[in-house]
Amino acid sequence: MPIIEFTLADGSPYIEINQLLKATGVCDSGGAGKMLVADGHVSVGGVVETRKTAKIRGGQIVTCGDVRIVVRAFDAAGNDA
Repeated sequence: MPIIEFTLADGSPYIEINQLLKATGVCDSGGAGKMLVADGHVSVGGVVETRKTAKIRGGQIVTCGDVRIVVRAFDAAGNDA
């Protein structure tokens, strides 16, 4: 299972799930991300997510197909967050 580590932008407490899928290259657009969510192909923390623009925060793990995305909070000091 491929694992992608994604760090939130400085000052952003979250990213919408459809935009996360786009930003990590899992899909080509936010609209395609919404379709993946609507079709039940995306889970957060092992639970299927049905909200197309759910807010994903640091520490959460998003799974889509065989891809796992580990979301980390931005850390200006460069420490693991």
